[in-house]
Amino acid sequence: MTKIKTHIPEGPLADKWTKHKADLKVVSPANKRKLDIIVVGTGLAGASAASSFAEMGYNVLNFCYQDSPRRAHSIAAQGGINAAKNYQNDNDSVYRLFYDTIKGGDYRSREANVFRLAEVSGSIIDQSVAQGVPFAREYGGLLANRSFGGVLVSRTFYARGQTGQQLLLGAYGSLNRQVASGQVKMYYRHEMLDLVMIDGKARGIIVRDLATGEIKRFGAHAVVLATGGYGNVFFLSTNAMGSNGSAVWQAYKKGAYMSNPAFVQIHPTCIPVHGDQQSKLTLMSESLRNDGRVWVPKDKDTVEKLRKGTVKASQVPEEDRDYYLERRYPSYGNLVPRDVASRAAKERCDAGFGVNETGKAVFLDFKDAINRLGRHVVEARYGNLFQMYEKITDVNPYEEPMMIYPAIHYTMGGLWVDYNMMTNIPGLYAIGEANFSDHGANRLGASALMQGLADGYFVIPYTIGDYLADEIQVPRIDTNHKAFEETESAIKAKLEKLKNTKGKTPVDYFHKELGRIMWDKVGMSRNEKELKEAVEEIKKLEKEFWADVRIPGDLNELNQEIEKALRLADFFEMGELMALDALERNESCGGHFREESKTEEGEALRDDKNGAYVSAWEYKGEDADPEMNVEKLEFEFVTPTQRSYK
Repeated sequence: MTKIKTHIPEGPLADKWTKHKADLKVVSPANKRKLDIIVVGTGLAGASAASSFAEMGYNVLNFCYQDSPRRAHSIAAQGGINAAKNYQNDNDSVYRLFYDTIKGGDYRSREANVFRLAEVSGSIIDQSVAQGVPFAREYGGLLANRSFGGVLVSRTFYARGQTGQQLLLGAYGSLNRQVASGQVKMYYRHEMLDLVMIDGKARGIIVRDLATGEIKRFGAHAVVLATGGYGNVFFLSTNAMGSNGSAVWQAYKKGAYMSNPAFVQIHPTCIPVHGDQQSKLTLMSESLRNDGRVWVPKDKDTVEKLRKGTVKASQVPEEDRDYYLERRYPSYGNLVPRDVASRAAKERCDAGFGVNETGKAVFLDFKDAINRLGRHVVEARYGNLFQMYEKITDVNPYEEPMMIYPAIHYTMGGLWVDYNMMTNIPGLYAIGEANFSDHGANRLGASALMQGLADGYFVIPYTIGDYLADEIQVPRIDTNHKAFEETESAIKAKLEKLKNTKGKTPVDYFHKELGRIMWDKVGMSRNEKELKEAVEEIKKLEKEFWADVRIPGDLNELNQEIEKALRLADFFEMGELMALDALERNESCGGHFREESKTEEGEALRDDKNGAYVSAWEYKGEDADPEMNVEKLEFEFVTPTQRSYK
């Protein structure tokens, strides 16, 4: 088992980042011009990192598979971004944000990384305001805040229900400035297919031009992956259909550790599944739980009437409603963390109280908020979300409650990185959702945007210089090197193999089947028997895929089926590793309920003696089992306790 070096500095928690920055090597302005950095991804993490590197004087090559950085999935984030500004004077602080994040992640993340995230959070807001991000404001002009699940203070900054989109436009503006200046070379509709390593260091990538099918080579002194998560392993998730984990997975197969792959976010507030032809799920912002109350009927006769449509939800009397989050968790009520709210919804639906025809939905009701605040206030806070819900469901949420149910959302697992955001491969970095570092077993709401921008604006611009200071004498990377040639040849062989399968079954069939296995057996509730079954079922489905997948069209043209097939080939392998990782973790933690590990009340039971670790899976070859290395989590400044939101 490999010993893992985290490079976390010694000393008091509040001093670690300041001390570390003082100890980092730096690159002079003249030498930055000699160095090239590849950034894969143009979401919040990628766009902020690429623009920051360029502003510093590095030469940046930036890649996105969309036709514009504005289409990165960061735009889908709705509710807000956390920062410890204490604008509400409710006793918020950097330490409280740090503690809430550690606790919300069920004590399965690094203290040093999480404290740094909280420490730079205020700077993110200042940066975004300077870029013109139109955050909501109070009457007196101060930036407004609202509360979010898992916390007792109001620290979430927001731009109505479009926070991710507005923040991305700010980062996109910074990025475009650098594109115009020539410091960033932007490659649209280019997808990374593999990592190129020379003498053990990351030195470039192989990409496919999605418009023409051409395979291209690009070299650099360092490679930064900002490619998001792998939630689409489940097929149905809140992610855009193009979101995928392939760049991360190719890095894993070149030797980068994959950490905590089984840790996936189950979001409690999604529009329920409505049919087997659905391609994705729509997220309704967690901010809605500020004013919305979650309930199901108290008796099953009412449930049956609701399912048959003989009674409307608004007609159910107050005394017949079970506001189960308020009943079970009186301290936090509807603002319990995502994992707690998700499990509670599943428990009610499994008990037969689900309110739609499939039995997999609960109500999110705004009647009280409208009566208390007035419709105009609710409309000002959530108007675009209500409009979106009505467009999708044809139900007016001002008059009838929304229906919601948990769904796969964010992935806390990702590439293992040290304190500098570098993987165990020298010169290869992972930022944002592509790494594992900040959220443990459950991400608190409004923390994804915070991590993406913290990594891109305020962490990696400092830490990458420590590595590049030793690369100044290295000439520009020659893409004719045999490592590029061999990597490109392997990719072309894989493409030809897929194309020549000439099967009868479309890619989406296999993806849906994989998603069914993952949701049923590696989803909200897991047990040893079904996890082992999942591994075997995934292997069997993968063999069927390679024997019978149908890829129409040619390789040397725009061909979305070959794009999907390449990503799905990686999803099979990812799904298997996720199940193996879940098997190794014999505890319930975060959103990951292990049926063999629960309290007498049926709540998740964590095992701090055996479970306080980060898994770091190491690829050992196509026909060999991966090896799990372990990074022990040391808690110097917080004491892990059984979480209670009652």
